[in-house]
Amino acid sequence: MSPVTAAAVLVGRDDELALLDGLLREAARGRGAAVLIEGEPGIGKSALVHAAVAAAPDAGCQVFWGAGDELGTALPLLPFLDALQVREPSVNTRRNTIVGLLRGEIAADRGADVPATLAEQLLALVAEESAVRPVVLVIDDLQWADPASVTLWGRLARTARQAPLLLIGTARPVPHRDDLLALRRLAGDNGRIQLTGLAEPAVADLVAVLAGGRPDGSLLQLAEGAAGNPLYLTELVAALMRGSNLTLTPAGTAELAGGTDLVGAEPGGAIPGSLSAVIADRLGFVAGPVRDVLRAAALLGVDFEVSDLAIVLGRSLPDLLPAVEEARIAGVLAESGGSLGFRHPMIRAALYEEMPAAVRAAWHRDAARALAAAGAAPERVARQLLRAADGPGTAEPLDAQMLDWLVRTGDHLVSQAPGVAAELLAQAVAGTQLGTSHHGWMVSRLADALYRTGDAARAAEVADQALDYITEPDLLVDLHWTLAQCRMRTGQSAESLATLDRALATPGLSARHRARLLVVAARTHTHFGEFETGEQVATSALAAATEAGDNWAMGWALHVLSLVTAVQGRLAESLPLSDRALIVTQADPALTDLRLLLQVNKAVTLGNLDRYDEAVVVARAALHLADQVGTAVRLAQAHCVLAQFLFETGRWDDALAEVDRLPENLQEPGAASCDLGMAAVISFHRGEVDEARRHLAAAAPYAERLGHRLIPPLTLARSLDRERDGALTAALAELTGAFEGNPEEIELENLFPDTVRLAVRTGDLETAKSLAKQADALAAGSEIPHRQANALYCAGLLDHDAGRLVTAAERYQEASRPLLAAKAYEAAAAEFLRADDRGRAREAFVEAVEAYTSLGAAADVARLRAAFRAHGIHRGPHSRHRRAVSGWDSLTDTEVKVAGLVAEGLSNPEIAAKLMLSRRTVSTHVSHILKKLGVASRTDIARESALRTVSPR
Repeated sequence: MSPVTAAAVLVGRDDELALLDGLLREAARGRGAAVLIEGEPGIGKSALVHAAVAAAPDAGCQVFWGAGDELGTALPLLPFLDALQVREPSVNTRRNTIVGLLRGEIAADRGADVPATLAEQLLALVAEESAVRPVVLVIDDLQWADPASVTLWGRLARTARQAPLLLIGTARPVPHRDDLLALRRLAGDNGRIQLTGLAEPAVADLVAVLAGGRPDGSLLQLAEGAAGNPLYLTELVAALMRGSNLTLTPAGTAELAGGTDLVGAEPGGAIPGSLSAVIADRLGFVAGPVRDVLRAAALLGVDFEVSDLAIVLGRSLPDLLPAVEEARIAGVLAESGGSLGFRHPMIRAALYEEMPAAVRAAWHRDAARALAAAGAAPERVARQLLRAADGPGTAEPLDAQMLDWLVRTGDHLVSQAPGVAAELLAQAVAGTQLGTSHHGWMVSRLADALYRTGDAARAAEVADQALDYITEPDLLVDLHWTLAQCRMRTGQSAESLATLDRALATPGLSARHRARLLVVAARTHTHFGEFETGEQVATSALAAATEAGDNWAMGWALHVLSLVTAVQGRLAESLPLSDRALIVTQADPALTDLRLLLQVNKAVTLGNLDRYDEAVVVARAALHLADQVGTAVRLAQAHCVLAQFLFETGRWDDALAEVDRLPENLQEPGAASCDLGMAAVISFHRGEVDEARRHLAAAAPYAERLGHRLIPPLTLARSLDRERDGALTAALAELTGAFEGNPEEIELENLFPDTVRLAVRTGDLETAKSLAKQADALAAGSEIPHRQANALYCAGLLDHDAGRLVTAAERYQEASRPLLAAKAYEAAAAEFLRADDRGRAREAFVEAVEAYTSLGAAADVARLRAAFRAHGIHRGPHSRHRRAVSGWDSLTDTEVKVAGLVAEGLSNPEIAAKLMLSRRTVSTHVSHILKKLGVASRTDIARESALRTVSPR
């Protein structure tokens, strides 16, 4: 969509224009930026941006322009969808995926967050477009953008500097929305342009251009009332000229005609006294029939399709064009890309607000009926219905035509715009009686829509009440699914299971419906820790699903079974179940979200088996699928799992790159807590205490939302915080608290080593022995290296057995867990020293130092050296040197590969494909490389890489 400017001339904005021009040229060179432009209506925000981006084609940039719409605030991502022009099929695969999601051609599983999926796709599309050619992306009128669009703008703003992307947003200072205030804080003083009224010289220049001559004193005095607002000045001069109240002297001076009233407060006053008044004056010169057309256009928004206007008015396009042309000549309408738009939103507002509210509501209802009958997109019909409900008094019930339309489009709206769907479905349900056609269907979809909007309490209430009278099997399954999801959030397992038992006792229940209800029951039991019962119910569900040939139920039943067996420690049994489920879900696009969940869980299981090479491959496959079609939640989960693998195997810089790829406030709370916990643990080990505590503070609100759910990395980080301050008993308490009432041993086993270590140090031998016994039980009969290592390490600490601790360290190395290997070698060194075996103590000490050094764990290295220096044991001459913290030698292996590919001219998406990384991870690596090398652009990276090619490190 192209911008519509308020005036053809821009004066008094030289500094702002120069700033935007500089940012544009930087973006063309590969270094992007984000800028937020704020100011009152008519101050010239859009005109400034329009003037700035006019130079974009010459700079080699492509421009995409979208705008918030006052009528579309409930429709997710509308400004970005319009800007990036993704409404029609394309040869571009990414664009076709977006079109498929918008049209419902790509099926989504129940509960899949389609707006979040669309946001991920749009984010990827912007990255791909900017890789082809630098991009200028403008989102005008952010104050009217939906929350998802504001969030997406913020996400792009955080990464704009790492790509050839100039992101521009404009907004009015009101309304004071929390998400817009967050954008202002994100932009900061350097990323915001605050437009104020024009200075007096600029006012005189603008009036001179508009009037055709330098203004005299009386005209300037009149212009002072505009407070430097360019739109007000433009409309004021236009009003004077229409009323023949402006004359030009032979000397070229513009002055007021004799007798012109400067105040304009009297009924016969010639000069309007406010911005709204001068706009009304312009509209007063429009003929009555044209004004009726403009009122209808005002119903459609600031920008509109002429075809929609013809539909609403019931007129043909040829019949309508003369009125449209007259409105354009009068300066009310202007071309806006491939459609029309009001020359300024305030002109549209003046027309809209002059209609009585009841008339507006009725006209919106008629417009909705006309658009629905013409087969318009559901979102365009919905925005009219929503505005009809804003009329005075109680909203009118939807008539038969609109109820039929809602039934046809309801599933699409629930997935695309659940907030819109919830409002319309609530109206429909309230206006229909029990037992009438489609009432039960609308109630089930209303519950689903409410759940998707986050209103779990109301969704549960709607679903629970509906179960008292709905008997149709498919609707019963849908309602139970929604109700179970809601009650899982609130911990009401007994209520959910009792309701499911009654449903399963329904006579004549088919195998398909029985299987689906059993899946809901199995998930509920498992969610509340009843693993044995969950396994039994899931087994029954799988049998019923197999009998019915229901892939959906088979996939979910196998998922529950794989999850239960993994949580119970039967890891070898879990993998075949995961593989069966992946086969079942492979051919059904509607099960893509479940497939992603299965891939993530399979990767976790492989990691728990210490099969990290395979785990990373599966995690990256999940990342790739999530990046193509997945939701933000699954994408965050896949990133988090991959980060855990990298953390456990000692690739800490790469782990931090995964952690950094997405702001925590956009993640699922569990993933955010895990990421921040890992980052804090790494920071504590590296001696970056302030940074570690910042991560802990950031994790606190997410952990609070999770209640008592265990997040091992966060628990370990909190313990390290206490230990760092010398509060060993408190550090131990942080860890032992995780074992209370938590039946998932597989989640706990990673805490065994540190808990036993602290228990021994504090003299709590009872706790140490209890946990050592649990570790030994897990290791019994197990061939998993880290389990054997845990048992050896815990027993070695309790028995002060240096040899066993060395063996534990070797098993940890076999498991690819260098941090735990370092701790085991450190403990062994201490025990050898205790036995006065200084030679072997030194050997273990050197191994520990080497392991800590490879991780960059500076705090551990310093502590260990200090402790053993007193005994005359120092680091050996053959130890590796500590990795540099800046310059080329500070780059990790992955960063060196990325730098080399940057030097070859590859874009971030191309590098991601070549290295099997996500684009966001590559973007993070590029950011780290720029910081470590102290350079500002990809060109600088290429130069540094070329130097190393000549003289390799």
